[in-house]
Amino acid sequence: MDILKQLTKEFSLKPWQVENTVGLIDDGNTIPFISRYRKEATGSLDDQLLRELYDRLNYLRGLEEQKEKVISSITEQELMTDEIMASIENASTLTELEDIYRPFRPKRKTRASVAKAKGLQPLADAIYAQEKGTPSPDILAKDYLSDEVETIEDALQGARDIIAEMISDDPKGRKLLRYAIRNHGTLTVKGAKEDLGVYEMYKEYAEPVSKIATHRTLAINRGEKEGFLKVGIDFDKTIATDLLYSLHCKNNTSSTEEVITAIDDAFKRLIFPSIENEIRNELTDAANEKSIKVFGENTRQLLMQPPVKNRVTIGLDPGYRTGCKVAVVDGTGKVLDTGVIYPAPPHSKIEEAKKIIKSFVNKYGVQMFAIGNGTASHETEVFAAEVIKELNCGITYMVVSEAGASVYSASKLAAEEFPEYDVSLRSAVSIARRLQDPLAELVKIDPKAIGVGQYQHDMPQKELTSALDGVVEDCVNSVGVDLNTASPQLLSRVAGISSAVAKNIVVFREENGHFTSRSQLKKVAKLGPKAFEQCAGFLRVAESDNIFDNTAVHPESYEAAGKLLKLCKLDKNDIKKGNIEELNNQVKTIGTSALALELGIGEPTLKDIVSELSKPGRDPRDELPQPMLRSDVMSIEDLKTGMELKGTVRNVIDFGAFVDVGVHQDGLVHISQITNKYIKHPSEVLKVGDIVTVWVLDTDVKRNRISLTMRKDKLNK
Repeated sequence: MDILKQLTKEFSLKPWQVENTVGLIDDGNTIPFISRYRKEATGSLDDQLLRELYDRLNYLRGLEEQKEKVISSITEQELMTDEIMASIENASTLTELEDIYRPFRPKRKTRASVAKAKGLQPLADAIYAQEKGTPSPDILAKDYLSDEVETIEDALQGARDIIAEMISDDPKGRKLLRYAIRNHGTLTVKGAKEDLGVYEMYKEYAEPVSKIATHRTLAINRGEKEGFLKVGIDFDKTIATDLLYSLHCKNNTSSTEEVITAIDDAFKRLIFPSIENEIRNELTDAANEKSIKVFGENTRQLLMQPPVKNRVTIGLDPGYRTGCKVAVVDGTGKVLDTGVIYPAPPHSKIEEAKKIIKSFVNKYGVQMFAIGNGTASHETEVFAAEVIKELNCGITYMVVSEAGASVYSASKLAAEEFPEYDVSLRSAVSIARRLQDPLAELVKIDPKAIGVGQYQHDMPQKELTSALDGVVEDCVNSVGVDLNTASPQLLSRVAGISSAVAKNIVVFREENGHFTSRSQLKKVAKLGPKAFEQCAGFLRVAESDNIFDNTAVHPESYEAAGKLLKLCKLDKNDIKKGNIEELNNQVKTIGTSALALELGIGEPTLKDIVSELSKPGRDPRDELPQPMLRSDVMSIEDLKTGMELKGTVRNVIDFGAFVDVGVHQDGLVHISQITNKYIKHPSEVLKVGDIVTVWVLDTDVKRNRISLTMRKDKLNK
């Protein structure tokens, strides 16, 4: 297989784009670096497409490697033919390759292998040939009687076992049956217990294999794993056996009846269970792939939420018996004070709690409250709203997802960062910082623990981890990292920087003071030329005398950037002062093509340089809608059908989106209620962090459920 040609076809790219991209990958370049600084080579492919291409490249290379092993194995058995070789070379999936190799794969003990050991292979061959004029199977079988084969029926049964395995191993028949069952089979589900709980809808359930939604596949799988459901695939046996008859029955001789019996046995005992398992796995793989993609996109949107910068914040980690933990952090995330209050049952020391919070507000000039959304969140939110109303000084609050906060607070990392605080207070600090800078705080937590998806614990953890790590890496590098303030965890997500090198950067910073230029990175232990090339452009040094060091302009382009300023009759001081209008005017006057040619760089690189010099030190998240902060609170009882609300999208899943409307419980906007037009997935319209207008469709106070719509036309229907 020509892998480059295959990738070109699959991704609808130009041959040079694929060739250059694969070359860059093979040279050890990271995806963020290729995406940002090698646009001329790739045709400006974005990081997500590059990762998809990278994954597919690895799959196809793995396929080619497996083909070599199969060829070697069959050749060693002296069974290779031109036809088999052609089939192997044309195989486009591992499943196809496995079908071809199945007859030659060393098998454990089977009924067929036992029969072969008794010398019944020639009898099976003679019966399967179904040649006219050949004696009947009963007569043929007499020649194979022995101490191990005592009767004619024993001989015929052994021959049928061999034929059945041969039919099962036939790649053509398997391929046709797999296609038929995949497209015409029915997934059937039945209850395995009297009380099915959340799986009640699947008590008697059936749906075509070809149409089942991925989220239902995952729900059914979980129900089966937990012992509540029995799952299988139903397929018309007549269609299957007729297909196999057409492939293996010939001449209608006396042997054909034996072959038909073997076919029926092969389908029931060998082929169908195997293909049923394969298709179930295919459905699961497809569901996992889609869910991981949704999980990754939700994580991307969550990490890229705009920071609420330079505001003194109180983090509140709610609790009942153990109280609500409080942490005051300044605008940079530094901890100023901590405490514990008891505004919720069973203690309900509300006045004492108010006194403590008000003293913190007055002492430190607090501007925001960040409230964790866990246990006792609603009571804490009501309490905070009352305090804000009484203070009447413009304080706002936001309920923050505390998913993973307990994991982080109990980690070795948190203990190293806050050795003087107990686990619960560390959570309060993390909650406050999540509001101030979601990306910087959430990189300290395993992405799987962030919890913006569905069935994440059922996903293949290796694939999920790989996908989410890629998302985190892309987010960190697209934003950029302050070299003088970043934690080791944040630095380790920068392209080209390992965890060990990240720690070395921090050690260097502590021993030598703040970095004053990017070039100082070359003095960091174990940070070699390749690592510097990969990471430098993503690290910002605001303290540098060279303004380029505080932009995404890569050091390799400094000369071109300096020459650009000179051609535009500007200097670095103009950039520092924000005099950038002249730069844009000059670029328009001269023209990007002419300028790029003059500077010896590509147009994409020139455009990126101009963009960066226009906003040195910029944070791309600042251009996104700011998070919605609140100063009051509602309960589910306050909601009425038709009520219009503003809310924040907290999670996007296959069948809808959950929206925070200022009530403890997020409301569900079903996919059918998102827009008037048909959409395949909610992510086509919504993403985590979006501020949306919704209307209340219905509330179920007892079950704590809220149904919302984004379609006002649905209210009166």
